[in-house]
Amino acid sequence: MKRVLSGLQPSGQLHIGNYAGAIRQFVDMQADHEMYVFVASYHALTSTRDANELRTNTRQVVIDYLAFGLDPATHPNTHIYLQQDVPQVTELAWLLSCVCPKHLMDKATSYKDKVARGLPASVGLYTYPILQAADILSVDPDLVPVGKDQVQHCEITRDLAQKFNHAFGEVFKLPNYKLRDDAQVLPGIDGQKMSKSYGNDIDPFMDEKPLRKRIMKIKTDSTPVEESKDPEACTVFQIYRGIAGRDDPRTLDLASRYRASGPEGMGYGHAKQALFELILDHFADARKRRTELMNDPAYIDKVLKDGAAAAQAKVTEVTARARMAVGL
Repeated sequence: MKRVLSGLQPSGQLHIGNYAGAIRQFVDMQADHEMYVFVASYHALTSTRDANELRTNTRQVVIDYLAFGLDPATHPNTHIYLQQDVPQVTELAWLLSCVCPKHLMDKATSYKDKVARGLPASVGLYTYPILQAADILSVDPDLVPVGKDQVQHCEITRDLAQKFNHAFGEVFKLPNYKLRDDAQVLPGIDGQKMSKSYGNDIDPFMDEKPLRKRIMKIKTDSTPVEESKDPEACTVFQIYRGIAGRDDPRTLDLASRYRASGPEGMGYGHAKQALFELILDHFADARKRRTELMNDPAYIDKVLKDGAAAAQAKVTEVTARARMAVGL
């Protein structure tokens, strides 16, 4: 059984972009993989300065993981944990930083992108890829599912592992990355990549009225109802396809309605209504499950305790190898 490692920052309520781009894949993989899925609370400190907000967001991500379908109860090889519950990763990050050439961090595009978006240019943000490498290497994973924007981080991880192994012997296992389908990267209501930090996300757990209002805000062009439209160029359709699936009959039918013209033509309002109904249908079980989880804090605590114990077992083993290799 292959081991998989992945995680998300606790930036607030998870949205349908998180689901389509990552979490759905985790849910599908848990049947035949050993899953280590964590909440990246240390990483969040590069941008969060509110302790209560961080605690709340961290807890919410765990609840949303479970609501979307990650299920340690029925899949004992699924482990959900908080980054701070395996603090050895920070020790591993220091060990890796001692073999990391400065130019490797200089090349990291995520630092430049985040500073350009207004994040403070801290040392933590600059060395973010080293901590991320420690997260990955800490549990000896076989696979790391990533989007295109994370490929460089995986390559940096492999580079650092190789440099450490060259200096101190074969300590770290070199993981491979699994590239996610680009079709699952959803646009937000403004057409850019959906992101909480852009304020363009769609929360599938919203009450129906504000959810419909949010969907109706999706930007579209001014093509008249009676004219044919290109579904591929429409944000509404791209989101719909990302949730329902490319080959789903509902997706194919909606594409045909886009292309129709004259009396059979469809307005964007109808497309948005179809998306609204799809979200309510697709996430009906998740919405119900989330309500139940919000009222069962003891279960969340158990999931995190069990997940931390499983992660600690692996991280302790890897850390011991690294400490022995360097002479500590």
